[in-house]
Amino acid sequence: MTASTFADRHIGPNASDQKAMLTTLGYESLDALMAAAVPAGIRQDLVGLPAPISETEALARLRALAEKNNPGVSMIGLGYHPTITPAVIRRNVLEDPSWYTAYTPYQPEISQGRLEALLNFQTMVADLTGLPTANASLLDEGTAAAEALTLIHRAARGKDELPVVLDDGLLPQTIAVIQTRAEAIGIETVVADTRAGYDVDAAGVIVAYPRTDGEVVSPKAAIDAAHAQGGVAVVVADPLALVLLASPGSLGADVVVGSTQRLGVPMFYGGPHAGFMAVREGLERNLPGRLVGVSVDAMGRPAYRLALQTREQHIRREKATSNICTAQVLLAVTASMYAVYHGPDGLRAIAEHVRGSAVLLNQQLRAGGIETLHENIFDTVVARVSGRAAEVVAAARAEGVHLRLIDADHIGISTNEATTLDHIELVLQAFGVESDLPVEFGFLSALDRDDDILTHPVFHEHHSETQMLRYLRKLSDRDYALDRGMIPLGSCTMKLNATAEMEPISYPGFADLHPFVPAEDAAGFIELIETLEEWLADVTGYAGVSIQPNAGSQGELAGLLAIAAYHRSRGDDHRDVCLIPSSAHGTNAASAVMAGMRVIVVKATDQGEVDLDDLKVKCVEHADDLAAIMVTYPSTHGVYEHGITELAELVHAHGGQVYVDGANLNALVGHAQPGHFGGDVSHLNLHKTFCIPHGGGGPGVGPVAVAEHLVPFLPSHPLHPVEAKREGIGAISAAPYGSAGILPIPYTYIAMMGADGLRDATSVAVLSANYVAKRLASAFPVLYTGDEELVAHECILDVRDVVKAAGLSVDDIAKRLIDYGFHAPTMSFPVAGTLMVEPTESEDLAELDRFCEAMLAIRSEIDAVAAGEYPADDNPLVNAPHPARALADWKHAYSVDVACFPAGDYEDKYWPPVARIDNAYGDRNLVCACPPMEQYA
Repeated sequence: MTASTFADRHIGPNASDQKAMLTTLGYESLDALMAAAVPAGIRQDLVGLPAPISETEALARLRALAEKNNPGVSMIGLGYHPTITPAVIRRNVLEDPSWYTAYTPYQPEISQGRLEALLNFQTMVADLTGLPTANASLLDEGTAAAEALTLIHRAARGKDELPVVLDDGLLPQTIAVIQTRAEAIGIETVVADTRAGYDVDAAGVIVAYPRTDGEVVSPKAAIDAAHAQGGVAVVVADPLALVLLASPGSLGADVVVGSTQRLGVPMFYGGPHAGFMAVREGLERNLPGRLVGVSVDAMGRPAYRLALQTREQHIRREKATSNICTAQVLLAVTASMYAVYHGPDGLRAIAEHVRGSAVLLNQQLRAGGIETLHENIFDTVVARVSGRAAEVVAAARAEGVHLRLIDADHIGISTNEATTLDHIELVLQAFGVESDLPVEFGFLSALDRDDDILTHPVFHEHHSETQMLRYLRKLSDRDYALDRGMIPLGSCTMKLNATAEMEPISYPGFADLHPFVPAEDAAGFIELIETLEEWLADVTGYAGVSIQPNAGSQGELAGLLAIAAYHRSRGDDHRDVCLIPSSAHGTNAASAVMAGMRVIVVKATDQGEVDLDDLKVKCVEHADDLAAIMVTYPSTHGVYEHGITELAELVHAHGGQVYVDGANLNALVGHAQPGHFGGDVSHLNLHKTFCIPHGGGGPGVGPVAVAEHLVPFLPSHPLHPVEAKREGIGAISAAPYGSAGILPIPYTYIAMMGADGLRDATSVAVLSANYVAKRLASAFPVLYTGDEELVAHECILDVRDVVKAAGLSVDDIAKRLIDYGFHAPTMSFPVAGTLMVEPTESEDLAELDRFCEAMLAIRSEIDAVAAGEYPADDNPLVNAPHPARALADWKHAYSVDVACFPAGDYEDKYWPPVARIDNAYGDRNLVCACPPMEQYA
């Protein structure tokens, strides 16, 4: 008997399960099924990947790569700082599948734990920034500032044609990301010293607080200058500094953005880290991303849910103001729990330690004859050493300390939570200064901030490890994640995130590495990244890949910017039309607008495919200005379309480029490659196909893969460790390699699966989707199918007529599934009133059958309502889900067993913590910070 491979453990249905499922479908083998499902014209074997290795071999390889890195003692700063993640948070959030395998809380009744954690995050950010409303995290500081740029132009009415002033004290990577975004949408930016205000006629300003050179200057002069012109003032702030400094809100800021990395999140070689945005009253509806709000459930109890513009790009499409789809939720939870664990007093002690360390270093350097630029600092000292900077930096590095080489004459040194007297001693030695260090740090006695922060009880009740551990357990128990059961969300690919894939992200060589260390100190990480990029190019059939985009939305933007730059390089600046099928993901249209393109919609046929006749008309109509088409393959409707190669040829013939959205790549890997069937560019969702966990709504990675002619137009970065990649179309993310810290996950997955394992995973994903479709078709018709009545990796169940006959809705099915112990499939996308199911390859046959039995039972309940066996206003569906609290006063026309134990799972029942939530109430009564405790009485 041979030992099981990793692929055997990743793929849920075993050989006998697969045989039974194939028999149900009428196929003899997986190969026969895939031959019938995938059009022959696009089939392509996967070559180029190495043979699979075992988990033991993979982890040994990852340890070796991590050991090639030299994290040292990082004092580089530039927006990234060593931090101490409390072990109770690292073990019970970052490394706990109940947190990292959860999905975005679109079903709020089973997401109350992470929603509370995100509300804590919003409250923390609002307190520190001095503004009333904060969102539930963004991608990083650079992209958060770029989102603020577009907010300025939305909010500063009548100033659309005016530039935005960028403070020259902003981090260089932040300026770079803003400028990339601004150029694409035609917003002019002016970089200027704003310390004394500015006299540029502008729509607004984005100002640093503190500045990159370490100086702490009040942003009030810049804020006042913006307001004097009727403009919008944005402050980019360090949240740890705001523990001690006057809040930007108290100084008049309209918007505050930044990163919460240094609140307990490792540097991870640049990410993932949770960005944030807070706004003054009146700008709430301009917030990008997600906003957690407080509402009530059907029993009148407080309950949390996503508020206002949740995934607004799917509703507003080309009129959307942001293409943000995922956020760094897992890291936002970590940062919020850091604040919960330390509380205001603990954060103040940490901030005082950082500031005291910097002041001490500043004083010691000056006493030793070294000139430093500023006295009013928080964490960064800039020293002037004429012509000796490289020598001093090298001397520090030889002692294991990384400093920032600014130029030949200047060095930056940033202190942090982990800074010790020994570290300061080593820095002074590198400068050749004799130290006279005190036994303890000296702190400033007068703090700038005079108002209280983090006053809510949640920041005062969980400071012991026992309290914190129980709080984290309480919240995770309220949620439904992959560690409980299947999450059959269509288009989201909620598959196994194996423990062996997750383990390496905590290796110090990966977790503790600063993104701007010299390339030789990141040799292992760069080797891993370059290998992963090569593998992804092999998988997709493209010539080059950049993993810089830190979300699928950013990958879309990068791909479209590459297309736009390609056209410009050929003198075709006028090509700005992007064709998008009516069935496309909403992010496609939003991303196209953000790339400076005009969206033209192409019709879909009754079968859900791109209408090639309408496409021909649109191509002819826009032959002179056609830039691209964005098409998802398999289609958003879950079908392998035969017309994809004809579509590509048609667009190419009219001068356009073909963007193949990689959202559904889990149906292609090992069987077909977008780069070979007509695509010029694709983004990939590593948090879908390649096993990075969704983390409750992030982190994600959205690499962009391109054909040979687009390689020169991949993202660049001004601080890239590889000098050849510093010049180009611009930065998409704040860090050169985006969310590098989670790239060991897909690397490990591909290394352990190999080409055959990846191919089998795709085959079984398609098998599972078709098995579910076959079992449920008699109860809920499958809306779209392709050849041989087959779907791809997901199927759309048409429940509209079924629920209409009973006076119910698709929401009633979704909520009733909770009582059966399931997360609902995707609701009303891409077709309103339907359910899209994607079982993935990692759910075994028993779980697939459990889901099918639940759906069939719900169909029987619907029929009973339609037949009048249950009252229309009091039945198991309209009252679902049923929390344990409902048992205390049972007055329904059906039994407790029917309501709460429909699957007979008495021992292992998942109890939703709240009843159905009233979304409309929450939007009418917007509360986006922790409510007072008396509300819970």
